[in-house]
Amino acid sequence: MHDLPRPSGPPPATAAPLTLPPAAVTAPGRVPMVGAQRAAPAREEGPGLAERLGCLDAATRRINGSLDLRTTLRDLGRVLVPVLADAMVVHLRDPLPALDRDPGPPTALRLHHGHGTRLGRRARLCRPAPDGPLARALADRAPYGPVVLGTPGAERLRPLLAELYGARTLGRLPAGTALLALPLRGRRAVLGLLLLIRRPGRAGLVRFEPEDTATARHLATQAGLAVDTALRYAREFETARELQRRMLPTHLPQPHGVRLAHRYLPGESGAQVGGDWYDSVELPGNRVALIVGDVMGHSLTSAAVMGQLRTSAQTLAGLDLPPHEVLYHLDEQARHLGAEQHLATCVYAVYDPIANRVVLANAGHVPPVLIGPDGDAELLELPPGAPIGVGGVDFSSTELAAPPGSAMLLFTDGLVETRRRPLTTGLELLRARLAVAHRHSPEHLCQDALRVLPPGDRADDIALLAAVFDGIPAGDVAYWYLQPRRETPGRARRLAAHALRRWGLEQLSESTELMVSELVTNAIRHATRPVTLRLVRTSRLRCEVGDDSPALPRARRAGPEDEHGRGLQIVARCADEWGATRLGAGKVVWFEQRLPARR
Repeated sequence: MHDLPRPSGPPPATAAPLTLPPAAVTAPGRVPMVGAQRAAPAREEGPGLAERLGCLDAATRRINGSLDLRTTLRDLGRVLVPVLADAMVVHLRDPLPALDRDPGPPTALRLHHGHGTRLGRRARLCRPAPDGPLARALADRAPYGPVVLGTPGAERLRPLLAELYGARTLGRLPAGTALLALPLRGRRAVLGLLLLIRRPGRAGLVRFEPEDTATARHLATQAGLAVDTALRYAREFETARELQRRMLPTHLPQPHGVRLAHRYLPGESGAQVGGDWYDSVELPGNRVALIVGDVMGHSLTSAAVMGQLRTSAQTLAGLDLPPHEVLYHLDEQARHLGAEQHLATCVYAVYDPIANRVVLANAGHVPPVLIGPDGDAELLELPPGAPIGVGGVDFSSTELAAPPGSAMLLFTDGLVETRRRPLTTGLELLRARLAVAHRHSPEHLCQDALRVLPPGDRADDIALLAAVFDGIPAGDVAYWYLQPRRETPGRARRLAAHALRRWGLEQLSESTELMVSELVTNAIRHATRPVTLRLVRTSRLRCEVGDDSPALPRARRAGPEDEHGRGLQIVARCADEWGATRLGAGKVVWFEQRLPARR
């Protein structure tokens, strides 16, 4: 086996190695030291120095041209090979340190990149011995070498190489191989080691001359700083990405009458985190709020603003306000938070599975796509509104039919707008795609939508929220308005019992009548307008009692002599779930029960 084999295949066409102008090379394959004094007329030294400085400037810019660690090391290899060496190997400390403080001397090194050689591939992890040659070389700011194997001076580098690669691998290196080891130092700590290799028989001189060493040392300094920057950026990027993930919902509710699915795709690895978000909030009456938004810009601040707006939108949705009112208050809240410098777009929709209607409002966002039961897809022409944070702009709601079998996709502009494709073209591609490929599943709807993305990295985040509207049949809903009178609880019990008999749910009559009576009794005690009673049969039985009092009931412990205060205790004991929701004009208290198993 040949020692130090070169990688097979041609190098990538888009990353050619740095080449030096002929006047900048004193011997084939050698890079002269910057500013080296030569016995030559001044009229010849000037252009040569300028070319050498230009070459080093180009090399430095390439090494520092990326915030990605892999790209940085790859570019370092393309700068050094084959101009300064035939091969190079980079070892970095393991684990990669957090650079907000000095991590101390490295306890382990891991092979991170090899260019032009497979040296060390079998022993990727190395633990420097305390006070050993490798530990001393990492602590020293000066190069270790250069040496040529087979010469007397090579013995001082052999112990270091034996620690890195083992004596067996070291023994395979042929005599005449020139080696130069340089520590890679960051701003606060040593980060690793760079090893340069020249093979016997290379064009030009094999040994590293002083000017070669000076050039390599300069580039190693730049590489250490570039690695430090890449590690810092990676840590900050992951912190921001994790913050963003934590602020997005991990799962969506699955209310009756609608099926939901979502997708979130971050932008390309080189982009900063964005502010795209999606959400869904269950509302009284089996309704559901659907929200998709996008904070403009890409930064940690954008992600933080996104989290604040999403929390505000959840709170406003819980008040059961009309969509345009939600956007109005969200706009006010955004300006309170000082988010004017980070405007946001948003679409807010409320779907009612009983009425088979959807009400939407738009704040400068891309329009949703509504797919009819027949598969026809259309971009909704909603009043565009202004982005959240502008202030002083009215929003308006639009109500549309959403019959069973229809679907809707809400999304951010990263899905339809790319560097090479304008927004209008992307919107039409999406509409045409969904019209052809619509299937009755929200997951399939998301997959079909993502197929409009062109190949390659995404420069922007993408958030999708897909809803397939199944509706709730009118025969599964019973609804009454009841006047707040003393005899109303008894009438409510009879109405509930009649509905349960019609649905064949007589087994639930006793508990349901008891809970309905307690909730209606409590409602008429505070109501000034008619009380509402609604029963909905889905996979569960849900009962809702609404009144115009905003005060939410609280379960409390009633004493032996108390005449009141036991109603909610009875509901909590008999129901599988119960709760209370404040509305814009009052409240709703609800409970749910499992349906009895069919025989």
